[in-house]
Amino acid sequence: MTEHPAWLPTEKGARRVFALPGGPVLAEVEGDSLTLTALGGDDTEPAADVFSLPDGAAAEVPQLAKELSGLGRVGRFRNPSLWEALGTAILRQVIRAGQSKRLFRELCAAHGEQVPLPDGDAYALFPTPETILALTDERFAELGLAFKRAALRAAATAYLKHGVGWSRLSLPVLVDELQGVQRIGPWTAGAAIADYTNDWSLYPYADLAVRTWAGRAAPSHLWLHHERAFGAQWRHLASEHLSTLTLLTLAWGSQYGDIG
Repeated sequence: MTEHPAWLPTEKGARRVFALPGGPVLAEVEGDSLTLTALGGDDTEPAADVFSLPDGAAAEVPQLAKELSGLGRVGRFRNPSLWEALGTAILRQVIRAGQSKRLFRELCAAHGEQVPLPDGDAYALFPTPETILALTDERFAELGLAFKRAALRAAATAYLKHGVGWSRLSLPVLVDELQGVQRIGPWTAGAAIADYTNDWSLYPYADLAVRTWAGRAAPSHLWLHHERAFGAQWRHLASEHLSTLTLLTLAWGSQYGDIG
């Protein structure tokens, strides 16, 4: 699954560099093929999880179950950086996915560390919290990020102060703790932690993305449109498979939807 804006398109697929404690690792996807290349340091691989629809899951909506089963086994890397996951979620706030991807990539290209690649190109990582705090108001405006400036600065400040402590918290507590940061609400906190852990039961599963893709995957089903009502409907449908059903629905949208 390559929906994250850090995955950059190539002629035959997509690639992404994961900044790991033991050194950066290049991941390249071409069709169903995945290649990992250590770019220095040890050969530690980024953490990943594989999702597939369990037998009997979403049985009350056969059309949805058929579509999600058709995806087969879906692999997704966890974001190894809580800071990057939080920054990504902030950039995604209240704007379309395509615009968010463009802003993310332009910010990385302008201010992220450049990692040399085997083909002679370079890959730009997400800027560090220190780099974000060093950007002027004018620079945020030039990057089209004036609206995101306050949230990114608040998140960078909080991460530098509390990041080590955050790593020791249970996930539900961490989701709550992140919401104590200025302009970080339930959606941003949940999306960031889902990206960071691949626990998609923590994702705000009643959001527009899940509602949209569920509706398109199973258009004949009577989906509730109000966010809270849909959330209850989704929890009932998913039962103990909430994380898997949510991730696979987002994966379906990534493959078949117009997310940019």
